[in-house]
Amino acid sequence: MTARNLRILMTADAVGGVWQYAADLAGALVGSGHDVLLATLGPAPSADQIECLRETDVRIIDTGLALDWLAQDSRPVRESAERIAALAADERADIVHCNSPALLGAAGFSKPTLAVAHGCLATWWQAARDEPLAPEYHWHRHLVGRGLQAADVAAAPSHSYALLLRQIYGLKNTPQVVHNGRSPAGLVARSERLAHHVLTAGRLWDDVKGAAIMDKVAGLIDVPFYAAGAARGPHGEEFTPSHLQLLGQLAGEELAAELASRPVYVSAAAFEPFGLSVLEAAQAGCPLVLSDIATFRELWEGAAIFVDPCDPGQFAEAVTLLLADEDARAKLGQLAQQRAGRFTVERMVRETEAIYVKLGGLRQAA
Repeated sequence: MTARNLRILMTADAVGGVWQYAADLAGALVGSGHDVLLATLGPAPSADQIECLRETDVRIIDTGLALDWLAQDSRPVRESAERIAALAADERADIVHCNSPALLGAAGFSKPTLAVAHGCLATWWQAARDEPLAPEYHWHRHLVGRGLQAADVAAAPSHSYALLLRQIYGLKNTPQVVHNGRSPAGLVARSERLAHHVLTAGRLWDDVKGAAIMDKVAGLIDVPFYAAGAARGPHGEEFTPSHLQLLGQLAGEELAAELASRPVYVSAAAFEPFGLSVLEAAQAGCPLVLSDIATFRELWEGAAIFVDPCDPGQFAEAVTLLLADEDARAKLGQLAQQRAGRFTVERMVRETEAIYVKLGGLRQAA
C-alpha cells in the first residue's frame, strides 16, 4: 500500500469542530490523489458546511445515522456502526478513518481502521462536572474505550488529550498525535488598524467552553466583547448572556472578516482537545488570552497570555492591559501568527498519510 490513490471512507459530524477538520483533511486528501467518501452522522450538514467542499471532488453521503454522543443508549450506535462497516465494504475502501471511535467499539470492521478522538463524553464530563460519570452514560464510555482499543491505530489532536485518553480509558498505548491544521488562504485582508474590542468564537452552549466566565469578563471591561457561535445546543442547552454581545453562528467568510480586524481573542475553555477557533484567530494575527489548561500550554506557550480559567478578573485585567498597549497587542498577535504556521493542513495530510501506509503494513502483518 502506498500513500497515493487510496479509497478512504471517513466519518464526520456537522455539530462541532470535527466537520471543519474532516472537510479540510478530506479536501486535501482528494487533492493529493485519493478518493474520499465523507459519511456524515447525526444532524445534516448546513448549506454553508457543504459549500466549503463545493470546489473539491470529495463525495458526501448524509447517512442520517445516529451520532454516538447524541444517542440515548447503545442500540442506535450499534446500528450506525454496522451500516458504516457495510458501506466501507460496498465502497471497497482501503481505509476507514473514523472520527467517532465509539463506532469501532460497536461493530467489527474488516477494513484497516484509524480512530481519531476529537473529544468524548467521559473526558468532557471530567472537566464539566465534579461528580463521576453518570451511570446512564457508562455505555458510551465502554464503546469509546473499546473502539480505541480495537482500532488498528488510534490518534488524537494534541499530546495532552492523548495522555488524557490513555488515563480515562486505561489504554495500553498512548494514541498517536496528529495536530489539527487549518489553511489561512481563505482569510480576508486584515485591517491596518487594530480593533478596539474583544472576540470569542465556539459552542457557547457547551459548559466547558467557558461562555459564562466570558460573560462575567464582558461585564468587567469597558469595550464590547463579541461572541460568535451557537448559543443553543442539540439537547436544548441554551446560553443567555448578560454582557456578551452575541453575533450568532457566522459563516466562514463572516468570521474571517471579524478576525481580520485583529481584536483581542479570548478563550476561557476548561477543556479543549485542540481548539480550531483559537488557531483561526492566531492565523489572523489576533493576540490571544487563553485559559491556562494543558492543551493551550502545549500549543501556544510563548505566543499567548494564560490566565486561570475560573477567574474572570484575571481575564479582564489581561484584556485591559493589552487594549491599553497597542505595541504589546501587535507583538503578541505576531507571535500567535508565527506559531500558527506550525499547524498547517499540508502537515496534517502528510502525517495522516503516513498512518494510512502504516495501516496497510499492520493488516498485511496480521
